[in-house]
Amino acid sequence: MPIDAVIFDWGGTLAYYAEVELKDMWRLAARHIAPDREAEVTAQLTAVEVAYWARTETDQRSSTLAELLAEARETIGVDVAEAVFEEAATHYLDSWTPHIRHDPDAAPMLAGLRARGIRTALLSNTHWPRAFHEHFLERDGLAELLDARLYSSELPYMKPHPSTFEAALAALGVTDPARAVFVGDRPYDDVYGAQRLGMRGVLRPNPSVPPFEVTPAATIDRLPELLGHIDRWNALGG
Repeated sequence: MPIDAVIFDWGGTLAYYAEVELKDMWRLAARHIAPDREAEVTAQLTAVEVAYWARTETDQRSSTLAELLAEARETIGVDVAEAVFEEAATHYLDSWTPHIRHDPDAAPMLAGLRARGIRTALLSNTHWPRAFHEHFLERDGLAELLDARLYSSELPYMKPHPSTFEAALAALGVTDPARAVFVGDRPYDDVYGAQRLGMRGVLRPNPSVPPFEVTPAATIDRLPELLGHIDRWNALGG
């Protein structure tokens, strides 16, 4: 069948994979919560997020940044107002800001798909709020080129749970998964998850993510290569 829609992962696919130390991302938040216990609270906040991502490998249940901080609040044991934790979340996100960069090929590639009449969406595993992602997508001109943008922080589950891919397909009005492609850098979450639902999975290899034995429909090193695969599949009728 011809391809009507392409859905993308975010980090490592449309955006460069950020090589950061998680504890550095939490340091400003910890300083805000308990300046006299910065190192200790940084370690506790980091441990809560690490444990969260470990849990998702088995239960695939999503969460929000606010929920992570609520969990951490019980662990940390400091008597501060809830508003302080809300401000700490802002500090955490601010720490990520300098590291968020989109691939310069992303916008032209998305424009190329749109010119071909193909609908596009973003589906990201994240606990960040929508507004934080949207800011950078709008900054770099990608928001207007994506017909739908879905974040697991607003969904019950995250990839590779089938419901996440189903939500993205529904957002694009696609009823047959065989007419859609998913592009991501994670062999398990992205390629296997999409293929299990009947979509084509395209891998953009990332040496920083865990391996998984799966055969993608195509492998690309750069985003513009995707257009050639789409054209070939559609020329062959899918």
